[in-house]
Amino acid sequence: MEISAAGRLEVRISAADVGKRVSVRRLAASDAPGRKFTDTVGVLTSWDDGVLLITRKDGETVRIAASALVAGKVVPAAPARRRGPAASYGELARVAARGWRPVESERLGEWELRAAAGFTRRANSVLPLGDPGLPLDAALTAVRRWYGERGLPAYLQTATGAEGTQEALCAELERRGWTREVSAELWTGALAPVADRDGPAGVVLSRTADAGWLARYQRKGVGEAALRVLGSGPSVWFASVPGAAGVPDAIGRCVVDGRWAGFAAVEVAPERRRAGLATAVMAALARRALDEGASAAWLQVETDNTGARGLYTGLGFAAHHAYHHYRAPDAAPADR
Repeated sequence: MEISAAGRLEVRISAADVGKRVSVRRLAASDAPGRKFTDTVGVLTSWDDGVLLITRKDGETVRIAASALVAGKVVPAAPARRRGPAASYGELARVAARGWRPVESERLGEWELRAAAGFTRRANSVLPLGDPGLPLDAALTAVRRWYGERGLPAYLQTATGAEGTQEALCAELERRGWTREVSAELWTGALAPVADRDGPAGVVLSRTADAGWLARYQRKGVGEAALRVLGSGPSVWFASVPGAAGVPDAIGRCVVDGRWAGFAAVEVAPERRRAGLATAVMAALARRALDEGASAAWLQVETDNTGARGLYTGLGFAAHHAYHHYRAPDAAPADR
């Protein structure tokens, strides 16, 4: 906290600091036992009518009355992560988008509108990297019209927690009544340590997702649009560990794109979990990606998936940023 030469806490931020990363201390709520102050660090996304809105790196927004502040200062951006390959948010967002292509897309300035008959939010949401070329309200109106013409709810995919992410856009969406439905994280790691892991033999690699692979895939009723999304990307590989009745005991998917290998759809039959099959699938895919020239890896994991997070941490991955899907007001939620 900012302390003056006389030893007093000072508030050294104002409405002019909107858009900057700040650290503030405020009086704790009266019902917070044993606590006098509460600290918050994040991006100051608004300061209106005596109320601050601070968006933390996990995307959560905190409202603070200016009258409750006892200290505050602008702080530097979070230091560069020491674990995993160096990468900007923009680079990773574009790599992830190329590895999960929609059936249909259209540009709105620098925003990309994506649709795939409702198969996953990632393929049916706007990727807002840059300027839409319109004032925000007009851009959101165009987004809602575009998705409405296709019978789909309008979603925007935003990110928080890294340099160049979209805390300010998240705050503007919430101010306009958009609802954050799902948050997840994009993690990165070195590829070679994954490839070096040992595991049960017998992983089969293929360029296509066959009937057996799809039978293990957790999303049921996969149609033509889903198959096109699953098969999209610069260099796509599917992995299977053969199982009974033609249904694999484990599966996975990897997209190789330059220096990056993106893992997804790593799933194991419930009765075969904790047998090293997920590690074996990822190792086999990583070795193929290394052969194609990749050196770094990324994947996406939801914040409540404790099993997957433990696996990926053990393989050397760490969180790079959080991403969120915001649904337009009055739009029916999509299937998760």
